[in-house]
Amino acid sequence: MNHSVMNTARLFGAGLRALLMLTLVAGVAYPLVVTGIAQGLFHDKANGSEITANGKVVGSSLIGQSYDLPLKKGERTPRPDLRWFQGRPANGLGGNSVNTQYKLLLSGATNLSADSEVLLKRVQDAKAAVIKDNSVPGYTVKPSQVPPDAVTSSGSGLDPDISPRYAEIQVHRVAARNGLPVARVAKLVKDKTEGRVAGFLGEPRVNVLELNIALKDLMAKS
Repeated sequence: MNHSVMNTARLFGAGLRALLMLTLVAGVAYPLVVTGIAQGLFHDKANGSEITANGKVVGSSLIGQSYDLPLKKGERTPRPDLRWFQGRPANGLGGNSVNTQYKLLLSGATNLSADSEVLLKRVQDAKAAVIKDNSVPGYTVKPSQVPPDAVTSSGSGLDPDISPRYAEIQVHRVAARNGLPVARVAKLVKDKTEGRVAGFLGEPRVNVLELNIALKDLMAKS
């Protein structure tokens, strides 16, 4: 009986020591080492790719934001604030989720098939809105100018970037709404356009948050 108790105590002690050792190695030392390497070599990415303006964190370069007007009484869907560059439609999971307009409760695609009547209607309505919103006196957006990213959401519904083509057709509207020269607003788009990663991966893109921060700075100077 005593021998059995001693064996049990020995096994218990060995298990406890193993637990403590693994806790220190896997639960303390390893996370500290990984965190230290991440902070040292990839500080920006490790902290969420934050974007700052005037010393304040205003968002992340990885997550899109909406630029809408405050809801009026009786409105359920906010209208876009056309003083600012607009991002891609943020449909999230459509009717299956409360994640719409970048609320960040969930993310995901609409899962609508290419022949879905709902998707087709959504794209047609979005295209008509893009043409109407961005056509100003002296500049009319043609249907052929509207790129796919202007009328479809991304796989996550939270894409922070738009194509240079979509940014360019917004230039005249943004300039007119803010009383700015078209050439200066167009230069902002050009300056904020990023090329393909390593010269061949992905497509050229414009981060909407960074573009609107630059626009705000331009308005302040003007």
